[in-house]
Amino acid sequence: MRWIRPLAAGGHPAVVGAKAHGLSVLARLGLPVPPGFVLTTDLHRAVRATGRLPRSLPGELATALDALPGRAGTGPVAVRSGAVVSMPGMLATVLDVRGADAVLGAIAHVLASWDAPRARTYRRLHDVPDDAGTAVVVQAMVAGDRDERSASGVAFSRDPVTGAPVPYGEVAFRAPGVAVVSGTGTTRPLTELATRNAAAWAELLAALRLVERHHRDVCHVEFTIESGRLWLLQVRRGGVAASAAARIAVGLAEDGILSRTEAVGRVDLAGPAVALRLGAGVPVLTRGTGAAPGLAAGRAALTADDAVRLAGHGPVILVRPTTSPADLHGLAAASGVVTFRGGPTSHAAVVARAMGKPAVVGATETTVREGAEITIDGTTGIVAAGVHCGVTPGDDPALKLLRQWSTYGLAEN
Repeated sequence: MRWIRPLAAGGHPAVVGAKAHGLSVLARLGLPVPPGFVLTTDLHRAVRATGRLPRSLPGELATALDALPGRAGTGPVAVRSGAVVSMPGMLATVLDVRGADAVLGAIAHVLASWDAPRARTYRRLHDVPDDAGTAVVVQAMVAGDRDERSASGVAFSRDPVTGAPVPYGEVAFRAPGVAVVSGTGTTRPLTELATRNAAAWAELLAALRLVERHHRDVCHVEFTIESGRLWLLQVRRGGVAASAAARIAVGLAEDGILSRTEAVGRVDLAGPAVALRLGAGVPVLTRGTGAAPGLAAGRAALTADDAVRLAGHGPVILVRPTTSPADLHGLAAASGVVTFRGGPTSHAAVVARAMGKPAVVGATETTVREGAEITIDGTTGIVAAGVHCGVTPGDDPALKLLRQWSTYGLAEN
């Protein structure tokens, strides 16, 4: 088939997109991935050139859908974007799609989302070429809200905020994946999965160890448990706070995943040792979870548009119930972000870490007046009234060790 490849066949990310490339790696590692196929970036380029989907595509889709194991073309599928580089939440996803015709429409919708304002803004901020295009991944649906033995979540192989060598993330029981990544659902710490479903927990831990060793880096996966069975939906590398980089590099070296030389090369040894924090005695407005370390102060902006407007007159902090991809322009303009819902793997947290900006998520709701000056501590989760200077809590032991390895010849392990 010209436009479609089996998901397990893989291929270069420039052809099949980052999502399909990651899923094919998971499949080759023997990890559980819902069956599916990918429409290559060549299709997107053809659509952009002609303004329509190719005439041969409906026939190819019908054949590919009929070939999905156990589905015979009638079961629901998920239709997701797959850009060459990860663009979390920026492009469209269409779930629970049935039949080849409904899949022609979902594909067109996903391809059209490439030119949405939020996607254009993201590409500009991250230097992604406009002509790179997106692939489209079509997979059999798995439901995290099917029954009491179902769940959805996001898991990191190591803590992306502190760098601690422990699994980290969130899980929402009997809930779809959007409940976790949007920050709108009720989530629980990832470790609660161990008591709710010990078998899925053990399988998830083994998968995290495997993908970390394969990619030789911290990885995070999105997963769904359907009626007790674990499925992996995505894998990405990195996405950690800058202040966690030293501890992660040391940990990977101590676990034999990196050499000491490689560990030293992954960290800016001349950079700041630790993120600034608020000192004692500040007037606390509210507390939440520190999701992206660092200190930021500015005037509160209550919408993304307000953040852009106010940023022309000085630093601003975006304060929202939760954020979505539609808020990207406000996140880009702000010096930091506070949300009253969502956890450390929600949209606000992930985007803030990627941008290197402090974030506090899941804060206890309080009244914040637009334009009021506030300071946020993305390490401790404190939001304080007024503008406050930070304190340095001390040098990072992991950074000290990396400097020793660099200075004294890197005595290899």
